[in-house]
Amino acid sequence: MNSLNTEAFTLFGQHILWSDMIGNILGLIALALGWRRNLWSWPVQFASGLILFGAFYGHLTGSAGKQAVVMVVALYGWWQWNRNKEQSGDGHIAPRFATWTERASMIGAAAVGTVAVALLFKAYPSLSWDPWPDAYIFVGTVVAMYAQARGMVEFWFAWLLVDLVGVPLNFANGYAFSGFVYVIYGALVLWGMRDWWLRSRESARPVMEGAPA
Repeated sequence: MNSLNTEAFTLFGQHILWSDMIGNILGLIALALGWRRNLWSWPVQFASGLILFGAFYGHLTGSAGKQAVVMVVALYGWWQWNRNKEQSGDGHIAPRFATWTERASMIGAAAVGTVAVALLFKAYPSLSWDPWPDAYIFVGTVVAMYAQARGMVEFWFAWLLVDLVGVPLNFANGYAFSGFVYVIYGALVLWGMRDWWLRSRESARPVMEGAPA
């Protein structure tokens, strides 16, 4: 893993690490596979988390901890999608909108979780350079991945909110490649959101009596 933490190249004055580059490219692939509702989104996300864990461990412990949680949620997502992959009739999960109760629960969990994690980071400064934005990204990522695992269209909105903070934070911390990838994430999120939104409406549309299924 030490060899992955060496410099790959310099871009716009920023030093790009192999681990940062490979881990984030895998994360980008995982998001694209999630857009296509492909089960392999989760193993790729796990691999991305593993590599980024190695990149952050030792000097950005909070970010490394986030990747450890990402790997756990990736295992949960794999299990959930494996269970429900026949929902849509095409071998994939059927996207749906969350209920108002689910939305309230996720918003509440995100708010409480962000405060709790930020206070933890502030109590132990070695865990994070920027406690509040780092906590926001940490918890937002977990909430987004949970919603994705449950097949909720809202997971795209959660990723979009994470991107708004993730881009400047990664550039500020010297992870330029992560920052550039987050920008691409934003474009993928908008396309994926549209696709899942349309699919959720199709799956919710009732079939007329006598019409072919």
